Amino acid sequence: MNIIVIVSDTLRRDHLSCYGNNWISTPHIDKFSKISLTFDNAYIGSFPTVPHRRDLFTGRFIFTYTDWSPLTSEETVIAEMLGNHGYLSMFIADTPHTTAPGYNYQRGFSAWLKIRGQEGDPLTTQPKEIELLCSREKLRNPERVKQMLRNNLLRNSEEDYFCAQTMRQACMWLEKNYKEKFFLYVDTFDPHEPWDPPHYYVDLYDKNYTGEEVIYPVYGPCDYLTNREIQHIRAHYAGEVTLVDRWVGRLFQKIEDLGLFENTIVVFTTDHGFYHGEHHLMGKSIITEKYQGLAPLYEEIAHIPLLMYIPKAKPKRIKGFVQVPDITATILDLVRAKHDVRMDGVSFLPLIEKNKKIRNFAVSAPSIIYGSIGGQKITITTDDGWVLIFGLEISESKQFITRIVDGEVRIQKPLNRNLEPELYYLPDDPGQKKNIFFSHKEKAKQIHSKLIKFLTDAKTDEKIINMWSKLSG
Repeated sequence: MNIIVIVSDTLRRDHLSCYGNNWISTPHIDKFSKISLTFDNAYIGSFPTVPHRRDLFTGRFIFTYTDWSPLTSEETVIAEMLGNHGYLSMFIADTPHTTAPGYNYQRGFSAWLKIRGQEGDPLTTQPKEIELLCSREKLRNPERVKQMLRNNLLRNSEEDYFCAQTMRQACMWLEKNYKEKFFLYVDTFDPHEPWDPPHYYVDLYDKNYTGEEVIYPVYGPCDYLTNREIQHIRAHYAGEVTLVDRWVGRLFQKIEDLGLFENTIVVFTTDHGFYHGEHHLMGKSIITEKYQGLAPLYEEIAHIPLLMYIPKAKPKRIKGFVQVPDITATILDLVRAKHDVRMDGVSFLPLIEKNKKIRNFAVSAPSIIYGSIGGQKITITTDDGWVLIFGLEISESKQFITRIVDGEVRIQKPLNRNLEPELYYLPDDPGQKKNIFFSHKEKAKQIHSKLIKFLTDAKTDEKIINMWSKLSG
């Protein structure tokens, strides 16, 4: 079978109609879900962008041994494994970070193509002066926004938007190569900010807004924004989601036109979500000019969409828990690609075919190798509805350089100093608003013991396991 994997960066699960959203237009993804396996409990492993791709490419939970960083020569990626079985492979992306100099995530592919211009990519130098759409202090990186606006002036129509370019290139590649045995990896940065969809998509959700347009907001507590500005931010994001739906829909249509649904596995997913004021946060972490802090990974971030089409598999919803490295293991299992690479991922074919559990909990985290130096917390979500989120005591004497979450060099610092353990029971508290850790400590201890076994099974360094072995509070 052929394989197509599509990643849409920062796509919130609850913003798709196939996951219950009733106000954002996503008919093409919804149509695809009706012929696919829809996973209701897919969770990220490593956070954010680059670590997620490394999980996906290697089938490992890389947060247990490294940070946001390039692929190493010791790691074998899925393109190489499939190449050993005669697969022609192609990497097409407009996501800037994995193809940054030296990162090498295109390694192992037969060919690769990067669509230039996303975020702060220095694609053009003119015009020198660019007017921002809101006050500088509301923007996470005003100069990066200026560069993006500068790049956008090269557009003539919706076909020139980055997601559109990426999906068009994927369609053109399929037209020329659909008779081969192939692996196509397609990665679009949308709906990641800066949010700049055609404004008619924004108008679908907030037509009469006249205030400032905060398209790349400062990450962290959202006090600096009015409720009306947050409402419009949500409209901008919704517009991006609709833009993604339209152009991913073009790719789905091309797959159908070429008859590829007869012999091609198609995966559609994301790397994480985004806070739009939930938990009093904007973004997915906490950032100042010099420092990078981490925020807890609540459901809005960690619980992701995953749709998988397998030829002849009956469409249905899958309740069992799966994580990103499991996608890799499952693809290799489906195409019978034998390999001698150690993986943390587990094939979920038994879950699909026999409803046999492969996991009873999920672990999601940024890199844990430094402890909680940046305010890191680990999120453990169980299949009976409990979520434990906990960090470690902070050591002010240690500092580490990081490139999370955007590739910029900053010092990790616990800007969110509340490392108190958190425990939630999702059936009663889906918004995770009431921390019940102190009234349910025994339950927290039980979940914590699952984490230690998980880290041990993943062959995590003993020093790191010992670091996280104590549940404070």
